[in-house]
Amino acid sequence: MADKLTAEQRSWNMSRIRGKNTKPELLVRRLLHAKGYRYRLHGAAGAGKLPGNPDLVFAGKRKVIFVNGCFWHFHDCRVGQHAPKNNADFWEAKRTRTRERDAGQRRQLEAAGWDVLTVWECELKDGPTLETHLVQFLENQRRS
Repeated sequence: MADKLTAEQRSWNMSRIRGKNTKPELLVRRLLHAKGYRYRLHGAAGAGKLPGNPDLVFAGKRKVIFVNGCFWHFHDCRVGQHAPKNNADFWEAKRTRTRERDAGQRRQLEAAGWDVLTVWECELKDGPTLETHLVQFLENQRRS
């Protein structure tokens, strides 16, 4: 049976988790780049930063894409609904705040005239469906 991690070990592990240039994000970037799409990274939209620092920004199309980890952003899939047993109240509160923050940033972007797509880590398993979904989002006319 594996030993439980100490608080210091867990803290070190958690500090190694990146927020930018993650494997899921890089996969989406490679897929879109291969399809001929060009984008800016991490909220850069010309003159300033966008709310939430979207992972990919298509300024000319006024579209942004967030690539979210299911656990961290409390997705409704199996991974996102996993509840840590250690320090459960802390994790529940942290993940709930993240979900609420994400929703607020999405509202801000949409109010400013941006179309927003969230790609979940679990969606990366089906490459053809993901590709179709991304291309449809980017090619559909902006809403009025």
